[in-house]
Amino acid sequence: MDILKVLPPNFGYVIFTYLYSWVMLGYLAVKVGAARKKYDVKYPTMYSDKEQTFNCIQRAHQNTLEVYTQWLVFLTIAALVYPLSASVLGAIWVTSRLSYAWGYYTGDPSKRMKGAYGYIGYFGVIFLSISVALQLLGVF
Repeated sequence: MDILKVLPPNFGYVIFTYLYSWVMLGYLAVKVGAARKKYDVKYPTMYSDKEQTFNCIQRAHQNTLEVYTQWLVFLTIAALVYPLSASVLGAIWVTSRLSYAWGYYTGDPSKRMKGAYGYIGYFGVIFLSISVALQLLGVF
């Protein structure tokens, strides 16, 4: 089976969205590693009893990981039928996670809401996935 004949022609954009998300996760991980050194938080300790800013940096990464697998699944399902739309929605979500993290990095958890626009991308791929499921079931 030739994968290039099975996947939609614009699926390449989705692959670049996956790569963009990989870069974003790496960036968040590096920031946590640097914060561990700066605030002297040793492994395997997840959170500091003394340093709120470290906890904010750690939470930005942890929260992203908590939703990442679901996002990947929905992005992939949506992209099988709507590759360009899924890729745009995916890029919105990835970019929002950076905005979310940069807000959180201030040490003021309320500033993480600068990334709230990411729900457009997150729920967008979920809605597209529902559309794919309904099409497969012959509903429309």
